[in-house]
Amino acid sequence: MTRLGGAGRGCAATSRRTPRHAGLAIIITLVLAVLPRAADAAPEPGYYDSAQGLSGAALKDELHDIISVQTRISYSAVWEALKVTDQDPTNSNNVKLFYSQVSRSKSANGGNVGDWNREHVWPQSHGDFGTSTGPGTDLHHLRPEDVQVNGTRGNKDFDAGGSSVSGCSSCLTDGDSFEPPAAVKGDVARMVMYMAVRYEGGDGFADLEANNQVNGTTPYLGRISVLLQWHAQDPPSAAEQRRNDLIDTRYQGNRNPFIDHPEWAQSVFG
Repeated sequence: MTRLGGAGRGCAATSRRTPRHAGLAIIITLVLAVLPRAADAAPEPGYYDSAQGLSGAALKDELHDIISVQTRISYSAVWEALKVTDQDPTNSNNVKLFYSQVSRSKSANGGNVGDWNREHVWPQSHGDFGTSTGPGTDLHHLRPEDVQVNGTRGNKDFDAGGSSVSGCSSCLTDGDSFEPPAAVKGDVARMVMYMAVRYEGGDGFADLEANNQVNGTTPYLGRISVLLQWHAQDPPSAAEQRRNDLIDTRYQGNRNPFIDHPEWAQSVFG
């Protein structure tokens, strides 16, 4: 299989640190350790070897090192990438919008009413990264969404409750939080966790962290206790795994580890 940026990963694999605290016992959690893993998940052999046996902060540090080996794409390239990663499986001419879960023509992308645009699941203002190459263009948290629904979500943190959202009957919102539909709650949680591990402040961007409150415009995003519940209730689907594979093999050359290893979420964030 041809991989964009594959040579870079190959070099990284030879220089990856050996696992720290290799003798640690595997952390067993009440729920998350037994979350199913889709059969079609396909990380490269050895991709996570250096993370095996780690937990807590050591695991987070090692996953950061692994997933930071990536190819960055431009914000304009995100349009075409989303037409592939989020293609409607029942209609190849359409994308499936993330929160509203409706199918819309790939060509209806833009900023007008009725269009779909590029939703940053981790809001740009929660880290002040805008649309710069890096967190602003990372496909692991960018999804197609209706312009108006995207506007309603804005930069709100994730939490439960609120009133219904026009254009997304299964969404709820209030003054400072947004609740997505049950079908994508786990997806949201795993995207937030990915961002909090991938961007640690060492590459010129803010240190993004998931915490347990609603935050406004800061490098933090919450609420992690709710996100962990959503992660457990809505485990990775075959579609989510397929998207992870596409981002890895066609665009960025890195993966969301919480899709491949759901049990790591509790160890890192619990």
